[in-house]
Amino acid sequence: MVLALGDVDNWIFDLDNTLYPESSNLFAKVSKRMTCFIQKEFQLEEETARDLQRRMFRKYGTTMRGLMTEHNMDPDEFLHFVHDIDVSDMSKDIELAKLLSKLPGRRLIYTNGSVAHAKRITGQLGIEHLFDDVFDIVASKYIPKPAPEPYDEMIKTFNIDPKRSLMVEDMAKNLRPAANLGMITVWLRHNKDWSSEDSDGEHIHHEIDDLKLWLKRIID
Repeated sequence: MVLALGDVDNWIFDLDNTLYPESSNLFAKVSKRMTCFIQKEFQLEEETARDLQRRMFRKYGTTMRGLMTEHNMDPDEFLHFVHDIDVSDMSKDIELAKLLSKLPGRRLIYTNGSVAHAKRITGQLGIEHLFDDVFDIVASKYIPKPAPEPYDEMIKTFNIDPKRSLMVEDMAKNLRPAANLGMITVWLRHNKDWSSEDSDGEHIHHEIDDLKLWLKRIID
């Protein structure tokens, strides 16, 4: 599929491991906080807590959704705890800001995290002002990607024409509902195994390894 800037009115970006590289290990800090939360909540040893965390993630799409479903956990308390991480080592990404600013139309974030987390990260990167809005896990009624319902809700909330929209994600499986709605999809690959789950199929229109290089290419 050939991509032209004029074909897109809505640029929808995932947050974690997408607007910043997976190699930064920032999400590893969030993951560690999840393990700590589970340890305290269920009085478990670290390895047992980590196993539960992974099992919930695999089964439900997010650890939080699994804990809500099987253990009646308070999602707001969980979100506040796991996103309370130090982001001071993140530098402003001047190049990314310059590239994003050249995209025509709206720039949106769709994340399985929270608005507060998205604003902290984008603020630290120096790109918060470039996004028109954030659709987060609270707005999606705590239903994570790739369930189709929150995609429909996002479209309704932001009055999006899917056929004039593009979505960038590091998890291939999260692009299937977007493609089904008619969006152009861009899979940002990395070396974690969960990135490539459900990566075979026509729902992946573009595969990239570096967000900024790709943006530069399509803008140029």
